[in-house]
Amino acid sequence: MSLVKLRFTMIGTLALLIAVSTFFFTVVLSLMGIMNIAALAFFVIGFNIIQWLIAPYLISGLYRTKEVSKSDNPKLHSMVGRLSQKIGLKMPKVMIANIPIPNAFAYGSPIAGSRVAVTTGLLKELEDEEVEAVLGHELGHLKHKDVQIMMFASVLPAIFYYIGYSMMLSAWYGGGRQREGGGAAPVLIGIACMAIYWILTLFVLALSRLREYYADQRSASVVEDGARKLSEALAKIVASTGKMKRHRREVGNVSSFKALFIEDPDSAERDQIAISGTRMFKTDQQLVQEILSRKVSGLDKLLELLSTHPNIVKRLQALQKL
Repeated sequence: MSLVKLRFTMIGTLALLIAVSTFFFTVVLSLMGIMNIAALAFFVIGFNIIQWLIAPYLISGLYRTKEVSKSDNPKLHSMVGRLSQKIGLKMPKVMIANIPIPNAFAYGSPIAGSRVAVTTGLLKELEDEEVEAVLGHELGHLKHKDVQIMMFASVLPAIFYYIGYSMMLSAWYGGGRQREGGGAAPVLIGIACMAIYWILTLFVLALSRLREYYADQRSASVVEDGARKLSEALAKIVASTGKMKRHRREVGNVSSFKALFIEDPDSAERDQIAISGTRMFKTDQQLVQEILSRKVSGLDKLLELLSTHPNIVKRLQALQKL
């Protein structure tokens, strides 16, 4: 899929998400007291904005990230600086997360600034050229303002979740009054809102997967031979992560903000089972071909619908076309 076609697909998905949300929201407003629902929506939006503003500090604490200066790691700083210039992006803060699992992520907010982080595991497992391709992907997220877009998109399902939850809670604790009035409407509206929440969440997950493809293509366009380098990086991340269950326990719930990562650690564990034993005596490119030789099953497609990241086979296939 070309960059232009992918961009229009993302815009269309976001537009559809907004349209569906607006339609359902209008229906709910017509069935209930407008002021109460509007106040709840205002609260949810405000809560998410505050969460977005302070999230970088939470992420840095959870993943033990530390800003590194040019003197601390000149090679990493040079990579980020050079790629930022090529992309046309103000250089973000360079962070290293003290996590043995190989991964990387970009994050930030207006008060915390933009940040790009790589884990100690990534620097250990990947070659320099592969680290560069991963950085190109993460800087692509910052260039596309994916943090802001996904925050906005995630607010829409959240509104219906809190409306549904509050309606069902109200009906539960006010059950006597509801039975006297013979009104089951709050319960039905609550159940409907929870169903709408799940529908909209599928849209948000689809948008997240599209943005991963988009960031992959950005890396391939700014890094020399980027498609090959990123393919090998992703294959090695999947192969290595699946073998690190002991480290997963050591660092706790590393998947708390997994939507930020270049590859979902939970999916990597499942994918590694299918390629178990293929890493030891093969080159990086042979590992890529091993993953590409897998067939995407119906179960894989179902799991992908519920994932923030594309299926690894489909992702590598998209990179092969570049």
